[in-house]
Amino acid sequence: MRRREFITLLGGAAAWPLAAHAQQGERMRRIGFLMNLAADDPVSQARNAAFLQALQELGWTAGRNLQIEYRWGGEIADRNREYAAELVALAPDVIVAGGSSPGLAALRRATRTIPIVFASIVDPVGQGFVDSLARPGGNATGFTFFEYGLSGKWLELLKEIVPGVTRVAVIRDATTAIGSGQLGAIQAVAPSLGVELRPVDVQDPGEIERAVAAFAGASRNGGLIVTAGTFGVAHRGAIVALAARYRLPAVYSFQLYVTAGGLISYGPDMVDPFRRAAGYVDRILKGETPADLPVQAPTRYVLAVNLKTAKALGLDLPASVLARADEVIE
Repeated sequence: MRRREFITLLGGAAAWPLAAHAQQGERMRRIGFLMNLAADDPVSQARNAAFLQALQELGWTAGRNLQIEYRWGGEIADRNREYAAELVALAPDVIVAGGSSPGLAALRRATRTIPIVFASIVDPVGQGFVDSLARPGGNATGFTFFEYGLSGKWLELLKEIVPGVTRVAVIRDATTAIGSGQLGAIQAVAPSLGVELRPVDVQDPGEIERAVAAFAGASRNGGLIVTAGTFGVAHRGAIVALAARYRLPAVYSFQLYVTAGGLISYGPDMVDPFRRAAGYVDRILKGETPADLPVQAPTRYVLAVNLKTAKALGLDLPASVLARADEVIE
């Protein structure tokens, strides 16, 4: 969806409450939607478009029988608390938490009664959001992003495309606990691959530049892994540019980094959980409860490569990697 079309869609959303008065005989339902990225971020646009399309296929149309209250860019802790309180105060029928553990945590603190569907959370059991995957037990359920074990595959992939790599910087979001789980999985495979790791905890863009510059200057056999997290996604342009500037082969957690010029990525489809979340919203609006809806794992993983970036780095990607790739950018 192009940005102009998306902004037009959001503009129309303001008229939904008024349009509701023209629809006689059909009950208007309300959804709260907390997204961790800005409204004009292409990832936000794609996620929201998939969510709305899936809802429409299930019989829910904004302005006819559905009103959606959006809050965007909730990756900042104070803003998460503010947005969670605002959405809960509106007393919606269900709230969708999109892509942020801090955002979901804020919603869970604000309400234990309004149903919540999360669309991309890592380790919801370990983080205390649900009792178990099969039986969530509370007012929240939804879709996980991946298991921590996937993180070890990023290092294996980096070693496969650049066998000479011996030192790897691992960029992780210092504001969320899931970074430790991802790093632990990478550390578990590092000895067998003969790789020394350097964890890099970041909270602002300046820290990324200083850390990458220092790492690149210390070794000629370095590589980079960017773990999953809101911070990295929000600053993906800067991270990809730094990897190019210092000629560091890098593996990323999501396809959108490769679209932005990154070398290679392996991870779950970032849009599909929002399409699937619409199904849970539909079931809750029809009377089911989150406690009875099991948390579901990703169903689609994407390996993406950027041949233009590989050429710029002087890399000849193995045929085995290209044969497995779901997307190849030339």
